Amino acid sequence: MTVLVEGNAIALLENGLQYFPALEAEIDSARHEIFLETYIFSRDVVGRRIAAALVRAAARGVRVRVLVDGFGGREFVRDLMPGLLADGVEVLIFRRELRLTSLRRHRLRRMHRKIALIDARVAFVGGINITDDFELSGPPHPRYDYAVRVEGPLLAEIAEAVHRLWRLVSWASLQRRLQEAMRLPRRGPPAGGLRAAFLVRDNLRHRRDIEDAYLAAIGRAREEIVIANAYFFPGRQFRQALLEAAARGVRVTLVLQGLADHPVLAHATRALYPHFLQRGIRLFEYHRSYLHAKVAVVDRRWATVGSSNIDPFSLWLAREANVVVEDAGFAGSLHRSLESAVQEGARELHREDWRRQRTLRRVASWLAYQAVRLAIGIAGYGGRH
Repeated sequence: MTVLVEGNAIALLENGLQYFPALEAEIDSARHEIFLETYIFSRDVVGRRIAAALVRAAARGVRVRVLVDGFGGREFVRDLMPGLLADGVEVLIFRRELRLTSLRRHRLRRMHRKIALIDARVAFVGGINITDDFELSGPPHPRYDYAVRVEGPLLAEIAEAVHRLWRLVSWASLQRRLQEAMRLPRRGPPAGGLRAAFLVRDNLRHRRDIEDAYLAAIGRAREEIVIANAYFFPGRQFRQALLEAAARGVRVTLVLQGLADHPVLAHATRALYPHFLQRGIRLFEYHRSYLHAKVAVVDRRWATVGSSNIDPFSLWLAREANVVVEDAGFAGSLHRSLESAVQEGARELHREDWRRQRTLRRVASWLAYQAVRLAIGIAGYGGRH
């Protein structure tokens, strides 16, 4: 059950064009402590810019701690980490591995969440890695993604999760940092009027929290569900929840990748299209740039923004973090942003479109679907698909 916390100020940030200036400004204003967690930390113009801000903070006495995934951050380990360490930034790597040499479950458990916590007074949570939005897409259209800026009582839960993971990775890395004091959010007046929850997915107490929040919101929906998700390969329970919502008259819209950076998963997802289209679910593929969003709006009152895709790796294996907000104003802003994205850069698919697909493409989708299911089964999760 999602427990909502009152009194928060939460701002929606669209793409790196809004996120990175806000993040850099908060890093530059930090006085005591910075935590930054990210799956990818690239050595491009954006990565160097954020790295420089972290070094400036460390130089003025701020304790700066950076946690990067060992698989997604391979480039970071090679190119950026040595300089950051030399300049006084503390760096930990989550499961430092050069490659995924097997489908063993422990090798697939990545740190996929994207969180920044500054002075325990403001946090950022979302799906945006520290990488240039234009790296793959090219100007003038950036990779499409979201984050939120959080102030208020919800910071206590964000800080607890960030501190816990830093200590865990420190212990696993044999670092002597377990007893160091970390700043906690100050108890003060409410920062705003929003009810929100911070949800994580891990492999201990919170294995299903994000998925359960989605399923509960879908189950309560009476008018509309809009999901924009980069890597969409839901399990049987999630698919059934969407179909049941559509059957009771809820307008269900899925906004998915048109330009695919992981072709096998994209083809596997397309194998599900007929199943959804035949039951009245609307499907849009976003082609203007690479869609990287992991967001949803239900009945224009419930919304979530975070790092969790709706696929087996996010929902059952990776460490993820989402913020859920129940507020008509916030949900309305996200809904309008998604509407604009669909109008400007997406194409709706119809049942006839699938029937007109070349046989080779349909066979490719079927084979990709079977390959992904096989991988899920080898990893030990086959019963859920």
